[in-house]
Amino acid sequence: MAKTSATLDSHKKAVEDISTSVRRFYERREKFRIYHGSTNSTRHAGKSSRVVDTSGLSHVLEVNTERRTALVEPNVPMDRLVEETMKHGLVPPVVMEFPGITVGGGYAGTSGESSSFKYGFFDRTINYVEMVLANGEVITCSNTENPDLFHGAAGAVGSMGVTTLVELQLREAKKYVETTYHPVSSMAEAVKKIQEVTKKPEIDYVDGILFSRKRGAIVTGRLTDNPKDKVRIQRFSHAKDPWFYLHVQDSIAKNGAATTEAIPMAEYLFRYDRGGFWVGASAFEYFKMPFNNFTRRWLDDFLHTRMMYTALHASGHSKKYIIQDLALPYSTAEQFVEYTDKTFGIYPLWLCPLKQSPLPTMHPHLKAADADGSAMEPMLNIGLWGWGPPKFDDFVRVNRDLERRLRELGGMKWLYAHTYYTSDEFWDIFDRKWYDELREKYYATSLPSVYDKVRVDVEAEKRSDSANFGSLLLNKWPFSGLYGIKKAIDSGAYVLARASAWKSM
Repeated sequence: MAKTSATLDSHKKAVEDISTSVRRFYERREKFRIYHGSTNSTRHAGKSSRVVDTSGLSHVLEVNTERRTALVEPNVPMDRLVEETMKHGLVPPVVMEFPGITVGGGYAGTSGESSSFKYGFFDRTINYVEMVLANGEVITCSNTENPDLFHGAAGAVGSMGVTTLVELQLREAKKYVETTYHPVSSMAEAVKKIQEVTKKPEIDYVDGILFSRKRGAIVTGRLTDNPKDKVRIQRFSHAKDPWFYLHVQDSIAKNGAATTEAIPMAEYLFRYDRGGFWVGASAFEYFKMPFNNFTRRWLDDFLHTRMMYTALHASGHSKKYIIQDLALPYSTAEQFVEYTDKTFGIYPLWLCPLKQSPLPTMHPHLKAADADGSAMEPMLNIGLWGWGPPKFDDFVRVNRDLERRLRELGGMKWLYAHTYYTSDEFWDIFDRKWYDELREKYYATSLPSVYDKVRVDVEAEKRSDSANFGSLLLNKWPFSGLYGIKKAIDSGAYVLARASAWKSM
């Protein structure tokens, strides 16, 4: 068992302070927001003087090698968590692909990654959560203690209380992920391949990239300390290394058959950090710059996800960029890709098979399940990320149409992104009676509801874009992009990327 310099005593004092702040808001019947210090959401949070600051809760308090657990504060990002657990030969079963996503964000949001076909969403690997309720009371919730809250707060975007501590499950780490790129020539073939490989017990990770309607790759990973003979080692974290999606594209183009490489484990977990999957390529398009090995290496500091998200928010481009993750049944996934191909023409698309959570839930879910929810069919996450129409009204229109088509095909969207549903539409998707009763039971009605937090106020967005000369200027090329870069540099996020110890693990 190993402990860091951050002690449980200092954690307890911090939680007492948070509890006191929350209780004061509760007594004054004022709603408040929680300041975590970072975000990977693409929703605009707005400004408020009524804020509870939890940004100091950012320590790994304990790694228990006997129980294979980690005691972690909510603002610990994935890279710091992995660095700490891998010192002890352990790793979380589900690790979000972006290093800056936090443990608390993984619980409050919906985090499905390439191991989620086995383990489910990130919250399904949590043993218990310490939470400050909206009346200031500090409680613990787990599968045996306040289990309704433990389950209901997962994916509810912080609308049930303030998460202050998490005990995570860990599993044995290995030196490498032996990774194979399986070429596919259609979405139908991609779905078939995913269904095939997710049934193999030796496979630990599965995701896919669809580069066009007729070209893609399903990527499988197997944990190992000893890669097979003649399997080369490939890295993705340094400026000289390729971006992962480009490397996969080149590999299937050159070989035309399945290709296997050994990727150091931490490098595999954060393989999409550089370029933010492929969203970083849009910055080159925006600034009308060449997109090649030299420019990517030269601008590498700006092309890690922490820097990119800071720039995305500051520039206002999150209001113009389609960033949506959609969960669909395997049976309608091909139809959905046909729709996105015609409507958006956005490629690549990310494909990630997911194990559903038990109902009711605020996570994306499918209707098909046994009566007791015990046998739920798997879902396929399709990541749709690319430029939307430049005019705001057109941008809203295509997002609304996307929501309509998704519902027709039995799918649901992640709530981290733009949500344009009316209140009635939203609560026709989720179980409002269950949600409201849970909020009432745990004194959470003084917190903004999940719908309040995720919906886009279209009229307010229009007003803010034309509020003053500065707003108008920041809507013009290239000023918005340059302003985003300035704010990203000011944040110092590039220092965190440079200092990451996981790159040498």
